[in-house]
Amino acid sequence: MSNYSNTWDLDSIFQGGSDSEELKAYVQKTEEHLRELEDLVESFTTPRNTDQTEELASILELVQLATKELGEFGAFVSCLSAQDIHDKKAGAWQSKRSELGARLENALTTLDQVLVQVDEDLWHSMINQKPFQQLTFVLNERRQMAKDKLDVSRESLINDLGVDGYHAWGHMYDRLVSKLSITMDGENLSVGQAANKLDSQSREVRKEAFEKLQETWGEQSDLFGETLNHLSGFRLQAYKHRGWKNTLKEPLDYNRMSEKTLQVMWQSITDYKKYYIPYIKRKAGLLGINQLSFYDVEAPISQTENKMSFQEGAEFIIKQFGKFSSKMADFAEMAFEQSWIEAEDRPGKQPGGFCTSFPDSGETRIFMTYSGSPSSVATLAHELGHAYHQHVMNDLHVLNQGYAMNVAETASTFAEMIVADAAVKEAVSQAEKITLLEDKVQRSVAFFMNIHARFLFESRFYEERRKGVVSVQRLNELMTEAQREAYVETLEEYDPTFWASKLHFHITDVPFYNFPYTFGYLFSMGIYAKALEVGPEFEDKYIALLQDTGRMTVEELAKKHLGVDLEESKFWEHALDLCLADLTEFMELSK
Repeated sequence: MSNYSNTWDLDSIFQGGSDSEELKAYVQKTEEHLRELEDLVESFTTPRNTDQTEELASILELVQLATKELGEFGAFVSCLSAQDIHDKKAGAWQSKRSELGARLENALTTLDQVLVQVDEDLWHSMINQKPFQQLTFVLNERRQMAKDKLDVSRESLINDLGVDGYHAWGHMYDRLVSKLSITMDGENLSVGQAANKLDSQSREVRKEAFEKLQETWGEQSDLFGETLNHLSGFRLQAYKHRGWKNTLKEPLDYNRMSEKTLQVMWQSITDYKKYYIPYIKRKAGLLGINQLSFYDVEAPISQTENKMSFQEGAEFIIKQFGKFSSKMADFAEMAFEQSWIEAEDRPGKQPGGFCTSFPDSGETRIFMTYSGSPSSVATLAHELGHAYHQHVMNDLHVLNQGYAMNVAETASTFAEMIVADAAVKEAVSQAEKITLLEDKVQRSVAFFMNIHARFLFESRFYEERRKGVVSVQRLNELMTEAQREAYVETLEEYDPTFWASKLHFHITDVPFYNFPYTFGYLFSMGIYAKALEVGPEFEDKYIALLQDTGRMTVEELAKKHLGVDLEESKFWEHALDLCLADLTEFMELSK
């Protein structure tokens, strides 16, 4: 077996990093295709009969080309920024990507407004024609969403102003965070490296890291309060002009999900939280303390943690994927062999992890900082799940590849589950089994409590932001209140500056970058149960489900592939019962 590199190869995409001449030429070509698309869309008039659809077919081909190229360019730039926070040229490329993205959005907005004007009967005849049959769901969705928006000139103005307004506040946050550093034991650490200390086996180390992070985020909170207030303010102004009263409209539309599904999911979780209170008390006892604080929630309960080198972690993941799906295992092996993963633990990297796809070359890249802990192996499997999802979508029309975050998190969590389950089964001692089970239960707590706190905070913040700027003191209060409620008052100390430290609140892609994680976790539970029930032949069924994620609502997806109704509590309760099985086993073994 090959020796796998823990740093990625970006030169196979564009040679030369942020100074790449290949990249420069590629962006120029993308701009030419964008101009061509803009000209075609500008001259496009509302079809009056089915014979006038040839031009629309040409436009959609150019949309596919421009979307792929912008995706390729954007993914490369995000990789450059992540691997080196001091790469200023990567920041300039990001601004260019935002500018070109706004142009594509404007062209699509103009196209959508023309499609809205097509007669209803003619529209149904049109989309049943051969060039459009495969895009029926997406075209219907775009047409409906266009009806909910403003006219072309005002939507284009919002897109254009967003480059130096909306998106600029998100970029500002990224730049500010990249400059932060924390000194521990005489060593200068990025905030990401300091945050990694929060899962240290030593409570003193965790406490020191937490306090220093609180101090750092607190010192910068005036600035981050500005970025959050202005970013959300821009978003709310756009909603006001469109007549959108519900702040959940955009994230629900984006995630192709009904509000009823979301409400039923959170209510089911709230009803089940009582089962996790004894676990939180048990964990405090195992750590030798009276009550957990926020920085203890993810602490390992064992003083001897089994570490895996990057090579060992890679081999373990490939082996476990292979037990479920040979295609998934082959893909993971290829990703390691072709150096698609940046996992080195070094200063100067962005915190966190992600998977990004290169739609033109059909490749993906994974970014993380690998520590060798079981949770680090799980994160690597998680990101490979994202990558595999994109891999099985590559042959579809690019407009059918636009799957939302909630189903994206389904594939990643499913991959993570395969590996976490295998680790428990292969534990060589009861102590190791308890530790690994606790790691799984801890993940449930993250999805049911940590993510719920984010959702509660963001919901309440947006309601207050409608009335005016929300002060830093109030942001801290809202965050603490949300955490108290989400964790059922079980912690001694909370994290008031979490709104400042969590990148997801400052992302401009979509608001409420939180509930899709919990949805994906529980939805993947249902898929995993089905996989265990069906056996090896589920592999192709799973691929079919993933390929439908860009062309169905989640309710339709669940009905077609799992035969369940997401708007009923039964599905969620069944998924939660599967989580409780791990909890019950842990509580029994750790008596």
